[in-house]
Formats: sequence, structure tokens, C-alpha cells
Amino acid sequence: MRTVLAGVLLSMLAAAGCATSKAESQAVAGYDFGKIDKIAIVEVTGRVYGEAVKNQISNLFTMKLMEKGYKFIERKDIKALLKEQQFQASDLTTKEGAAKAGRILNVPAVMIIDIPKYAGGKMEMSAKLVDVEDATILWMGTGSGNTNKGLSTLVGAAAGAALGAAVGGHSTGDRVIGGVIGGVAGGVAGNVLAPEQEDLVKKVIVKVVEKLPSRVAVPVKQK
Repeated sequence: MRTVLAGVLLSMLAAAGCATSKAESQAVAGYDFGKIDKIAIVEVTGRVYGEAVKNQISNLFTMKLMEKGYKFIERKDIKALLKEQQFQASDLTTKEGAAKAGRILNVPAVMIIDIPKYAGGKMEMSAKLVDVEDATILWMGTGSGNTNKGLSTLVGAAAGAALGAAVGGHSTGDRVIGGVIGGVAGGVAGNVLAPEQEDLVKKVIVKVVEKLPSRVAVPVKQK
């Protein structure tokens, strides 16, 4: 049992010692993004819980895309307008449902943000920009990032749990570590993001939207 616990902890320590990140992005070739005058971020899905956190992530995304010349409808206004139309929130998770919502909101394109993983200080994020007329995906970006702080917290908690089990003479170390991992790596919840969470979200958003076509003309450098 102790050998198994040591192996688990060594693996986690190795993970804590390295930080990897990546980003990919693809847009429809030849599409004129300049005609998208306004976007509505209709939903934030995945390992995020609570409207306050979803609104905060939406706002962080909005600020970064405004730098590229896009305008937005605030998420709280989107929710109010869709509620008036008795639109089902569950429909927003599909591109067809999101496109239908966009027609109600009278915008040319909508965005869906998904955070499929946020565990142990690592976050993965994707975003889709959908044409409201035919539900075509105009652009999609994915990105990830991690923070050693979050991983260290996870490793430290697991190490403490394993040590406690060993000292106490119990043979439940695997279950203890499993419980600690589940508790520490359960996603994002609460009224607002913690400072380290917000910092990680910002960094991942920058990677995700880096290659999204800009509506702002890039000035030509004088020779």
C-alpha cells in the first residue's frame, strides 16, 4: 500500500514540476469578419458553476475581444431577453440552439465558451463563434494553461492525507487521496473567481483568441 501511495505522490510531484500550454485556432477561409458588428456570448459551459462565475468569465472574454473591434451584448441582458421569450437555457449548449438565440437577440453571430477541464491548477477552454443564419461555425479556438500553485496545493493535500493514513496505520490511503483529489479538483464554483483562478483564465483567453480575425485594421508600417 505504501509503495502505491509513494508512486501516486511521485507522479503528482512530477506533474507539479512541469507546466505545459497550447493553443489552436481555425477560421472559415475567406469569411468577412468585418461584417460582424455585434456578438452575444450566450453560454459558458463545463467545469464552471454559478451565474456569477460564468458572468465573470464572459466579461473577461468580452474585454479581450473588444480589443479586436467586436461589440457585445452583456450576458445579464442576454439572459433577461431570452427569459422573456421563454427560451430554454439547455438549448444554448448546441450550435443550432445558440444560433436560434442569436436570431432572437438580433445579432449576426453568437459565441459559446466551454471549459471542459479545470483540475489541479490546469484549465482547458474552447470557444465557438456561430453564424446565426445557418449555425455554421465561423471560428473555433482552443487553449490550455496551468499554474504550479494549483498543482502544489493538490500535491500537498494528497501528501498530507497519505501521511495521516500511514501514521494512523490505516489501509485506506487510496480512498483518502481519491477524496482529496475530488475535493481540490472539482471545477470552479462560487460568487467570483479567486485571484489565481482569474489570472489563469485571463492567460488562457489570450491564447484562445489570439488568432481570431480582427475587425480593427492593422496599421501599415512605414519603411
